[in-house]
Amino acid sequence: MKNFLPNILFLICCFPSAIYSQGGTIEGVISSNSDAVAFANVGLSGTKLGTAADINGKFKLNNIPVGTYTVQVSAVGYKHYKKTITIESGKTITLNITIEETATEIEEFVVTGTLREVSIKESAVPIKVYKPTYFLKNPTPVLFEALQIVNGVRPQINCSVCNTGDIHINGMEGPYTMVTIDGMPIVGGLSTVYGLNGIPNSMIAQTEVVKGPASTLFGSEAVGGLINVITLDPKDSPKLAVDVFTTSWGEINTDIGMGFKISEKVTSMLGINYFNYSNPIDNNGDNFTDLTLQDRISIFNKWDIKRKENRELSVAMRYVYEDRWGGEMQWAPEFRGGDSIYGESIYTSRYEIIGKYQLPFKERVMSSFSFSDHQQNSVYGDVPYIAHQKIAFGQLFWDKKIGKHDWLIGTALRYNFYDDNTAATQTADTLNPKNKPDNAFLPGVFVQHSYKINTKHKTLVGLRYDYDSRHGNIFTPRFNYKWTPDESNTIRLSLGTGYRVVNLFTEDHAATTGAREVVIKGSLAPETSYNANLNYQKMITTKFGFINFDVSGFYTYFNNKIIPDYETNPKQIIYENLNGYAVSRGISFDMDITFSAPLNIKLGGTFMEVFEVSENELGNLEKQPQLLTENISGTFGLSYEFTKQKVKIDYTGNVYGPMKLPLVENDFRPEYSDWYSIQNIQITKEFKKGWEIYGGVKNLLNFTPPDFSILRANDPFDKNVDSPDNPNGYTFDPSYVYTTFQGIRGFLGARVKF
Repeated sequence: MKNFLPNILFLICCFPSAIYSQGGTIEGVISSNSDAVAFANVGLSGTKLGTAADINGKFKLNNIPVGTYTVQVSAVGYKHYKKTITIESGKTITLNITIEETATEIEEFVVTGTLREVSIKESAVPIKVYKPTYFLKNPTPVLFEALQIVNGVRPQINCSVCNTGDIHINGMEGPYTMVTIDGMPIVGGLSTVYGLNGIPNSMIAQTEVVKGPASTLFGSEAVGGLINVITLDPKDSPKLAVDVFTTSWGEINTDIGMGFKISEKVTSMLGINYFNYSNPIDNNGDNFTDLTLQDRISIFNKWDIKRKENRELSVAMRYVYEDRWGGEMQWAPEFRGGDSIYGESIYTSRYEIIGKYQLPFKERVMSSFSFSDHQQNSVYGDVPYIAHQKIAFGQLFWDKKIGKHDWLIGTALRYNFYDDNTAATQTADTLNPKNKPDNAFLPGVFVQHSYKINTKHKTLVGLRYDYDSRHGNIFTPRFNYKWTPDESNTIRLSLGTGYRVVNLFTEDHAATTGAREVVIKGSLAPETSYNANLNYQKMITTKFGFINFDVSGFYTYFNNKIIPDYETNPKQIIYENLNGYAVSRGISFDMDITFSAPLNIKLGGTFMEVFEVSENELGNLEKQPQLLTENISGTFGLSYEFTKQKVKIDYTGNVYGPMKLPLVENDFRPEYSDWYSIQNIQITKEFKKGWEIYGGVKNLLNFTPPDFSILRANDPFDKNVDSPDNPNGYTFDPSYVYTTFQGIRGFLGARVKF
């Protein structure tokens, strides 16, 4: 690993320059209603040749190889333009292109909401799409950190020591969010905590986010929302793309992507990510590392085979290995598992296989499968946690269109194997306990009907039935309705139910730490929910640019919700089904303003209330806010490009309101967190032949949680709890955390694409 980065940099520097033969030229002017269309995108379909018009709508493309091409023009707020031309050597073609205004956005295609590719404007399910270029506005080593600039989505740090976390959507905790890769639910259980750190940007074509229930198509866990990572198609991959950056804290990240054409029918892409941070820092003076030290490599390889009649066949594999530790500054591997120097050390080894195959029928019948094997060797202080999880998933569905009716009928089978060294996987015999791994089967069938009544009205109805080997029969219906009164306005209504089969020890990192004893009251029943979401989207074309605005109201009602109780006993985490109900409700908005000048502004805000209602000791119903959940949050982004200088400035950030934090008895720490904002600025300079250099500052305001967030950091093994300097009997507790302790830092990087 030590020689990995220098070798890659040497490869970049020595890569030969591209040589272009003499070709033809295209030039011209782009206009609409006699007015120039500034900064429109001009490209040749099926090639990487393209440019942008200047402020007067003029453009020019040189050195185009001889041949026949399709010229494509796109601009925000205008309809697409296509024209076929023939290039001759040494000759110039002049085009005066007129494009029509439209109130719709440039079409993006999504697959998450319906398992079939549809454009966003045609989808009855409200979906947000984020391209890799959006996350490059604030470059991060993994998707988990990148999501901090997505409205309504918050990466939650769950451990002050080892810095693991999960994804919250609209205030609902990580286990309620399903993360899939190419629609396959392989990021779950143990990898909900650790697997998100192994998804590199080099493998991502786009990220699709659904805020709200998706259990009808995707099953358990997709209660609060869904994040679907769509991987690159090998034929669209660059021959070589390298992105390397480092920070003033000593972090080093390397992303490499390569595309191969094995034959006319076989293409492949390889994505490699290597991240290293090995510089312990303790700025808050508690003798604990502010940022977990990490050494991680992720390798992704995807193969696509061209078949008759364009039938699909692809196989992808991913391997992730990570060695991370956090703890007292003087910790070293020889202290692992001992009780003299406190450290939390996690070794993670994980591999995945994903595939899809279209059956050779006239009808579109698709099969897909995934398998993941996750092994974890962890030590939290002197408490070991050794776990092994395997998830196998298979799905078969028939996609049939009959007139205005689209049918999707399918079946799925999920198998989950889980084993660890805790009481969770032992027999009930307390005198002679034996190991008893959890084996769970979850077969299911689903049907979905989409009906386009006319150009303005569309419905989507679905029903899923699952049989859980532990919990029995489970039904999850859904209903979606889209009304488009005109080209500028769209209203979407989503109704549905969800369920979640609980895998406590694999989902909740707090349950595996040695700081508190885990207590489970009764037999945990699966959670169920009832969900409603109303979305309104407005698209506005103005003289100065294009505005895309949407607002959503959401409501989720929970039965059998499992609440971790940190407060009844400071030495325990008590889990039981809520004797009452829980609610998540609120409203969110997003606004995207693209100006005629090279300026783009994105604003988003979410206002919500997440609470539980349960019986108190007197038998009365009592309302309590959910821990670690903010009522107000927002995101923003501002991008401006100096086109002549090829310099772009990106200013991004978020803001979060106070959230209730877990306290112990007689706790001196505040019950609620402060308002905080993480802001970042980046400057990117583009050079010829695909080179870019970028740099900036992260966490401009240098916000970090309070220095006293780790309780009794001076006595992590609780050896001196009864000492005179501890009159309240405090014990070591790292659970008072909501964001990273990593403060302001600079970063510098370079990327190149051939």
